[in-house]
Amino acid sequence: MRKLSLRSRTALITGATRGIGKAIAQALAAEGCNLIVTARDESALTKLSRELQRHKIRVVAHPCDVRDPYSVDALFRAIRGEFRTLDILINNAGIAHPNLPVDQLPYPAWKDVLATNLDGTFLITQAALVIMKRRATIVNNLSIAATRAFAGSAAYTTSKHAAFGLTNTLREELRPKGIRVIAVLPGATDTDMWKTLWPEAPRQKMMSPQTVAKAVIEAILLPPNATVELLEIRPTIGTL
Repeated sequence: MRKLSLRSRTALITGATRGIGKAIAQALAAEGCNLIVTARDESALTKLSRELQRHKIRVVAHPCDVRDPYSVDALFRAIRGEFRTLDILINNAGIAHPNLPVDQLPYPAWKDVLATNLDGTFLITQAALVIMKRRATIVNNLSIAATRAFAGSAAYTTSKHAAFGLTNTLREELRPKGIRVIAVLPGATDTDMWKTLWPEAPRQKMMSPQTVAKAVIEAILLPPNATVELLEIRPTIGTL
């Protein structure tokens, strides 16, 4: 039974223009939640903003490179100019790299994946906490790679393991403040990331981004006296 409403609450979604991030943004908009959507592609953000505004909500679309502290600062200046508080943070921005063993993985690729998937989560969260209050929720969209290892995915797997450690630490720090922290570990989901990770991946066996988004919304809507700390979502078809 739903005890909460997201109407007129405010959420920030990083990596919001495609995949799971876009599906979560659409699901939150359908619940009446005001949104700040961000990504690096400004034209894609503009298009997404127009789509979301059909739900008669407030939408702020602001480009941001989560790897860059100055870009993150600019994003939060824009947020504070529109909203007094932030109720929901969805750390979704993430990238992958081609399937390569460690001895062939270029160092720049390693650095870029860690900077986006780990440093970006840290920078966005640190800035967001200034305007988050009791009963707020942080959702870190990780991957089943946060608890498993996959050959050929050293940087991606390492970034997700580290982000999982950050998520667990945040939860312990924020529990006394009444801020929930949820780690989302989706299994194989049909997104563009597979073009980098595994171009020949069997998409027909994967979950849709909307499936993951629905589970995230249900977790956010739990009553204040309950939470989901680890949300694992797996396909039921095949072995992905």
